[in-house]
Amino acid sequence: MSRRRFFVEQVHAGHARIEGEEAHHLTRVLRVEKGQKYEISDNESIYLAEVDAAHKSLVDFVILERLPAPDPTVAIRLYAALVRFERFELMIEKATELGVSAVIPVMAERSEKGLEQAVSKRLTRWNRIAREASEQSRRLRLPQLEEPVRFSQALADDAHYRYFLDEGQAPPILSELPRELNSDDSIALLAGPEGGWTERERSAAGDRWSAVSLGPQVLKAETAALAALAILNAWCANTG
Repeated sequence: MSRRRFFVEQVHAGHARIEGEEAHHLTRVLRVEKGQKYEISDNESIYLAEVDAAHKSLVDFVILERLPAPDPTVAIRLYAALVRFERFELMIEKATELGVSAVIPVMAERSEKGLEQAVSKRLTRWNRIAREASEQSRRLRLPQLEEPVRFSQALADDAHYRYFLDEGQAPPILSELPRELNSDDSIALLAGPEGGWTERERSAAGDRWSAVSLGPQVLKAETAALAALAILNAWCANTG
């Protein structure tokens, strides 16, 4: 059975610590105790560590050894049009499990008005969701969660491969994926809002982004994003 993995701010002088609400969760909910062994990540390396002290507001680890890190993976950035927050949070959780390197909210023409202004109040909660999903899925690094960008800013991404999810007459995503990938390649995925893209947005995406579809069914925004990520994740694992 795999050991649980936790994220720490840093490893220093053979020790690491988790404080505050996270420490309270570890000691009161997960029943972390002195002497137990876990894996920890400082967002760069993975370590085997033993709990040296476990208090309500502090869990201290002593490092036992550095563990082998997984091979580098292709970075996938998800640009997701803002939808109702309960559904956007589901998207963050599952996108994290699927290995996305960053989630960037996008204000599209058909995004619900007022959501952008409320994002800053949600970022702390969203980062906590991403952290818990990262620990559950045993990631090496946490995904980046960024402030919302305008549609035009999303289009300026310079990833090696850029895919624009469109339910129109776009070709299937599998037909547009590259034959080979390198670990230093990057992918950007742009997923639309409820109601889809406007013609003006489709035109703005132009030839720089590859318009792709997931089939004839009309999917909810979060379903489309996650289905595309699962395809890209499997493709990267097979071709990287």
